[in-house]
Amino acid sequence: MTDGADGPDPTRVDRIGPVGALVLYSSAAGLCLCGPVMPAGTFFAGAGLLLGGILFTVLCIPVGLALGSYTQCERENNRRLDAVGVAATAEVTSLADWDDGESAGLAVGLRISGPGVRAFETTWKRSSDPALRVGLRFTAVVDPARNLFRLEF
Repeated sequence: MTDGADGPDPTRVDRIGPVGALVLYSSAAGLCLCGPVMPAGTFFAGAGLLLGGILFTVLCIPVGLALGSYTQCERENNRRLDAVGVAATAEVTSLADWDDGESAGLAVGLRISGPGVRAFETTWKRSSDPALRVGLRFTAVVDPARNLFRLEF
């Protein structure tokens, strides 16, 4: 929710450091390679792997490409926030239980504001944490031009 302001909706950026990026890019490469390797293995292990290899190829390559793309976008957004981000304050305005059937946690209502940043409200869905309470303030970094923000919690 952007208080009726023009521009894109606020987008939270996850901090992905060099080690995290290495793990994610390696996982993406592994997913992209496991499919083609299995059908190639049918020459040595027999035709039993052919169907599994085709299935892995069809399923894993798109997932690997999506994971690699996500990692690249998050790294670019983090670099942008590090370069042009403005320090801001995030205040917890509400806490509610959140459960979508597959995962559960807290829906944390936040109001983010600071010098040079138009105040906006957003919801942060995360795992439960006893340290979170209404009124708690912590640091955020905001790119006002693109409405990107990263929470330092």
